[in-house]
Amino acid sequence: MDGNATRCTMERDIVIVAGIGFRGAAELSSLCTALKMATDLLGHRGIDILATLDNKAGTAAFCALADTLGAKTVAVAAHDLKAQETMTKSERIEQRFGTGSVAEAAALAAAGPDAELLVLRVVSPDGMATAAIAKSAEGSKT
Repeated sequence: MDGNATRCTMERDIVIVAGIGFRGAAELSSLCTALKMATDLLGHRGIDILATLDNKAGTAAFCALADTLGAKTVAVAAHDLKAQETMTKSERIEQRFGTGSVAEAAALAAAGPDAELLVLRVVSPDGMATAAIAKSAEGSKT
């Protein structure tokens, strides 16, 4: 390499993932409210991916939320939730899913290795939905 040559480094964009946890009876409005609460804390940066537990990824409310945002979705397997260390803990959720927060665990799992939580779990006022936001590690292939 001569002195005139330049080095070019390619950085991957950081991906912002919103994890959504919700009860089966939750309506779109509950999911929207939880996500808005989380994005308000984030500073309204756009969401690239919505993630939730795989058995809820096909529900009408979650699909409608993704359509509204134009976001990709990721269905996270229950065993992948258990592998995530969450900052908030719900005893009921821990007993049922093996993680302290479905929203936080889904966001982290979908964001990939070395992901970082940007917004801890928030709960919609009606208690039907939660949201948390994570970012992928720099250079991640999320």
